[in-house]
Amino acid sequence: MSTSPDRRAFLQSSAALGGLTFLTDLPGVSAADAKVDPNLVALAPEIEPLVRLIEDVPRAKLLEEMGTRIKKGLSYREVLGGLLLAGVRNVRPRPNVGFKFHAVLVVNAAHQAALAAPDKERWLPLFWALDNFKDAQAKNADESGWRMKPVDDAKVPASPRMARAAFTTAMDNWDVDAADVAVAGLARTATAGDLFDLFAKYGSRDFRDIGHKIIYVANAFRTLDVIGWQHAEPVLRSLAFALLKHDGKNPAKDDLAPDQPGRKNAERLRAASTPRRVSDATKPEATQTILKSLRTASADEMGDEANRALMYGERPRVLWDGLFLGGAELLMRQPGIVSLHALTTLNALHYAARTTGDAELRKLLLLQAASFVPLFRDAMAARGKVGDAKIDELAVYEEERLFTVGEVYAELSKNKEKAARTALTVLKGDRTKAKELTDEARRLIFLKGTDAHDYKFSSAVLEDASFIAPEWRDRFLAASVFWLKGSGAPDSGLVKRTRAALS
Repeated sequence: MSTSPDRRAFLQSSAALGGLTFLTDLPGVSAADAKVDPNLVALAPEIEPLVRLIEDVPRAKLLEEMGTRIKKGLSYREVLGGLLLAGVRNVRPRPNVGFKFHAVLVVNAAHQAALAAPDKERWLPLFWALDNFKDAQAKNADESGWRMKPVDDAKVPASPRMARAAFTTAMDNWDVDAADVAVAGLARTATAGDLFDLFAKYGSRDFRDIGHKIIYVANAFRTLDVIGWQHAEPVLRSLAFALLKHDGKNPAKDDLAPDQPGRKNAERLRAASTPRRVSDATKPEATQTILKSLRTASADEMGDEANRALMYGERPRVLWDGLFLGGAELLMRQPGIVSLHALTTLNALHYAARTTGDAELRKLLLLQAASFVPLFRDAMAARGKVGDAKIDELAVYEEERLFTVGEVYAELSKNKEKAARTALTVLKGDRTKAKELTDEARRLIFLKGTDAHDYKFSSAVLEDASFIAPEWRDRFLAASVFWLKGSGAPDSGLVKRTRAALS
């Protein structure tokens, strides 16, 4: 009998953890058990029983139950879909699009990590994310007990044209109830491309929740592409609800600070004329100009500088390189929650820019990225001391010996700056070491990651490194070690628990 790729990967994962044998099977979920509460949003019939299983099995037993079902043929895609839908139905993206809601935000990052992992380790990120969901589910229950309710079908717009008009009006007015019924209509009628352009526009329009809105847009759409668009409606309802989060005054009626960069950048694009010329080649000096400006310029000044560069025909890739380097430099200056979100936000904005088919939206996303980096820089200053490291001045070691990837991660457990220099030395000495460096980064996240940000950050920067021009890529990767895991860090409790539970 042949073995499916999903089952084979899981069996290989089991072998990697020490010849694992699952505990006795728990009882299955009957049709009656899977029947949905009429006050709870219903999911597609083929996924509802699995989501109910994830929701109802206690945290201490969920991994064992999922392992048993995977051995019986439950696919990777089904687990990924069940995980995302359990999150959007059970975790409220308020009062912040973050904190406990990372159980949803991290799903695509776990998936991206799994894709890049060796077959034998591919299930581990999803097992971590399943356990993380149970923690968020419990916090949500303690805070509010919120669960997503069915949409009011009587109010859902009847045609695609009406749904789009109702949605844009609701989002422009920051009207949660109107957006909820409108997005249901859009989910039932619009194409994935049209939906993406709308959500990328609204997800990038304001600087609230340190970038989590556009992060959610990118991650939601990327995961739907994998699990299937038949599951889109509850996900997009959750997403619209998250994008409309604000504090106090209605942004439609006031000119509030988080909205100002987006409004000014939109005005710049409306006033822009045809580029004066088109650059024939990328210019490393233009990248460095952007990097230097990011150190002192305001959000408004950076939006203007990026817009002028586009008007003079500069290639977007050159500008993106400068922004990625600027984000990485912030991480070097103050490794922490704000600087890491500068990079995960840039990742989401860049994904949106390379995915949308709307040329004007693509420009707006770049301008927003340029404006957001100074806002992250200012938010870091408000939290405490910020260093003065410069990514373009990071130096290699001059010692006449061969440095290894193993030394990078051993040093990282003791001194981040020295680890970054070691990483740059390794990469400058042998460009082929980049894959070894990133593979080891992912392996250590699997073994030692304890937080959603470990997965979000590593998936973002290791993906973005592939888009950066070769002359800058080594420095970007070297700087990223400031938020990766060192080999001296303890294994996560979940890895230990998984070994014990599956032995």
